[in-house]
Amino acid sequence: MVDTAPTAPKVALPPVGEGPHRRRLGVLALVATLGGLLFGYDTGVINGALLPMQQELGLTDLTVGVVTSSLLFGAAVGAVLGGRIADGWGRRRTIVLLAVAFFVGTLTCVLAPTFGVMVVGRVLLGLAVGGASTVVPVFLAELAPYEIRGSLSGRNELMIVIGQLAAFVVNAVIGTLWGEGDGVWRVMLAVCALPAVALFVGMLRVPESPRWLASKGRYGEARAVLVQVRSEERATAELEAIERANEREAEARHGGGWRTLLGNGRLVRIVLVGSGIGVAQQLTGINSIMYYGQTVLVESGFQESAALIANIAPGVIAVVGGVVALANMERIDRRTTLVIGYSLTTVCHFLIGIASMTLVEGSPARPWVILVLVVAFVGSMQTFLNIATWVILSEIFPTQIRALGMGIAVFCLWTANAFLGLTFPTIVAATGITGTFFGFAAVGVLALLFIRRFVPESRGRTLEEVEQGLPTGDVSAVAAEQAQR
Repeated sequence: MVDTAPTAPKVALPPVGEGPHRRRLGVLALVATLGGLLFGYDTGVINGALLPMQQELGLTDLTVGVVTSSLLFGAAVGAVLGGRIADGWGRRRTIVLLAVAFFVGTLTCVLAPTFGVMVVGRVLLGLAVGGASTVVPVFLAELAPYEIRGSLSGRNELMIVIGQLAAFVVNAVIGTLWGEGDGVWRVMLAVCALPAVALFVGMLRVPESPRWLASKGRYGEARAVLVQVRSEERATAELEAIERANEREAEARHGGGWRTLLGNGRLVRIVLVGSGIGVAQQLTGINSIMYYGQTVLVESGFQESAALIANIAPGVIAVVGGVVALANMERIDRRTTLVIGYSLTTVCHFLIGIASMTLVEGSPARPWVILVLVVAFVGSMQTFLNIATWVILSEIFPTQIRALGMGIAVFCLWTANAFLGLTFPTIVAATGITGTFFGFAAVGVLALLFIRRFVPESRGRTLEEVEQGLPTGDVSAVAAEQAQR
């Protein structure tokens, strides 16, 4: 159900208001989301760099899968490490560290003389990507007022797809100008160093998360940050609400980090739901399209050079879908958005499978029909699923384990992504496009059942109220109650 009025909070807060603090909030979000831009470019650039890299380094089908998935397995580890470091060391300093990792990983890949060095560089980039995918959404969610939290947090996912589109465009331009000459893929990879430097320099001037500061008892510093991005009245009222929430947590807390999580069944159940949300998103196959889009289009009938250019179309529609998603983020409930998204992507999967089965190879219509359906799938995914998934994950975990819980959920997300990235070429070779996309459709049906049964609603509520709304950890009961409203 579409609901244009957010749920009223339990404790009324003064309005966010307009003024310099809103502009300051936008600038801070822009700097932090450079991590999302790096995330997108590093995961998307392999799409066009892979074929010339394979030829120059003499990669086999197996080592191609290893090069692609090494970043993803690194990201799975980076998601947990990044969350743990951010809980103890702070969100801001962790993002600065990730900027350094992005830069070092990029240089390692650009200068890699052999397959082994390339894998090391990709793992370093994966650690940075995984850390950014955990810490940046948490930082934005903790910085944003609840009224615009979804649209502000969602900017990170928009920057991810902008980064992927930038990678596709850079690949197409460089591939067209230099063809398949030696080292062309190194130039494609080297572009990523520029936003890494910008992220490092920018984050040196960005303040720490006020909620993290408050969780460490540093309330004076937390208020100093809040007044940069809120009116004075709102900053004072919001800090009082945060203090009350922290006091309630302190009474129930025994230890911290993993000890707190594993000793509390309520928290374990919430983490399991978050992990399920992340895995379901990846098993749509969206990132297989982003990594192997050129391969899929060649398989459908395009020539390699034409596929490299046609691959820009999914990137463009992803950005358009992201803009639409941000516009609707504060108007449509999170659960409703996910249900619509999985319904549309599942239909697209079935149609791609049917088209590849009924349009024989060599048919002039086959590549164009499949391209249109792939674009429709990517558009549906980006408009209704990708941004909503990352926003929900940044909202549903309690403060004492927010970055850790996010890290575990994103670890599961990246692990699913990595295994899919590793096996996708083999699956396509064994079952063709038909079997591959019918498989994705079956997973989509299961995801719909999971979302309807277990995922709670978090739109229009402060992070403290979301936390209070799950007092027993029985998220299925909360989800069912909210679905009946």
